[in-house]
Amino acid sequence: MSAVSIREPHHLQLLSCEPTEPGPGEIRLRVQRGGICGSDMHILHGANPFAKYPRVIGHEFAGTVDGVGEGVTGLAEGDQIVVDPVVSCGHCYPCRIGRPNVCANLEVMGVHRDGGFREYITIPAANAVRVSPALPVEIAALAEPFSIAANVLSRTGCGPEDTVLVYGAGTVGLTVLQVARLKGARVIVADPDGQRLARAESFGADRLLRTGRDDIPASVAGETEGLGPTVVIDGAGIPALLEEACRVASPAGRIGVLGFSPAPCNVSQQEIVKKELTLFGSRLNRKLLPEVVGWLEDGLLKPAAMITQTYRAEDAKAAFDLIEAAPDRTVKVQLAFN
Repeated sequence: MSAVSIREPHHLQLLSCEPTEPGPGEIRLRVQRGGICGSDMHILHGANPFAKYPRVIGHEFAGTVDGVGEGVTGLAEGDQIVVDPVVSCGHCYPCRIGRPNVCANLEVMGVHRDGGFREYITIPAANAVRVSPALPVEIAALAEPFSIAANVLSRTGCGPEDTVLVYGAGTVGLTVLQVARLKGARVIVADPDGQRLARAESFGADRLLRTGRDDIPASVAGETEGLGPTVVIDGAGIPALLEEACRVASPAGRIGVLGFSPAPCNVSQQEIVKKELTLFGSRLNRKLLPEVVGWLEDGLLKPAAMITQTYRAEDAKAAFDLIEAAPDRTVKVQLAFN
C-alpha cells in the first residue's frame, strides 16, 4: 500500500504501509480520490504551524468502506463515503456548544494525525459521511473544501439580502463564491490575477475587480445603496486586507476571516465601533459535510469545473510540482488511488 508522506519540511516521499483492522467504532476506507489543498503545500514547506512531522498528508478524500468495526451502525462495506477530517473530543466547552472545529483537543487528519493520501485508512465511523453511489467519487472528494465555504458563510449569516465581497479567486474564493450564490447573495470577487478572475466569472461572480488596477474601496463604495458590501470574506490571509475590509464594509456588516498570517495587522477600533461590525474567524467546518453532500447530490454547485488535473498517487511529486510551477493552471489537483 502506498502513502504520500512529508518526512520533514521540503521532503515528500512515497511510503509502503499495510492496512489496519478497524477497531470498535471505526471503519476502514479504501481511498479512491484525494484533493491537494493549500494547507498541504504549507505542510510540505514547513509553513503550517499546526502540522507535526513525519505526516501522511491529505484531508480532502473519499472512497468506499472496506471494513467495519464492532459497534458501527448505518455503514456497510461497499458504501461510498467522504470523510470529515475534524476529530474532536466531544466534551470540552467548544464541543458542548456545537463548535467541534475548534475543539480544545482538536486533531485534523493530515495535520495532527496521519491523513487520507494512502490506499487504506482507518477512521472513526463518526467522521464518515455516506454519499449516493451515483455521485462520482471525484466530486464527493470536493465536499470538504466546499464545507470551508459553508462554515464561513454560516458564521457570517449570508443570505439573499447580502452583497458579498470576496478577497481572492483561488480555490477558497471560488468555493465561497459558489456557496454565497447558492444562498442568493450578490458576489463581488477581487483578485490581482486576470485568469483567476475569468474563472470566477465562469462560476457566477456578479462583478470582478482587479486588485492593483482597480481601487477596491472606491469600487465597492456604491454597493448596498452606497453603504458598501454587507459581508466581506478574506480568503487571502494578507494582514492589510482585514484593515481594508473594516473600511469598506457596510454599517452592521460582517467580516469572515479564512486566511491567516502571523504578521500583525492594523485594525481600526473606530471603524468596528462606528459601524458595529462583527468579525468572525472561521476554521475548518462544524459538521457541515452532510449539508454540502446534499448540495452536490442535488447539482446545486459547479464542482466538476474545479478539478483541473488528476494524477496517479504514485505521481504525487509531479502534482505538487505543477501547483508550485503553474498556479495559474490549477484550481483543484486530485490524486487517484485506484
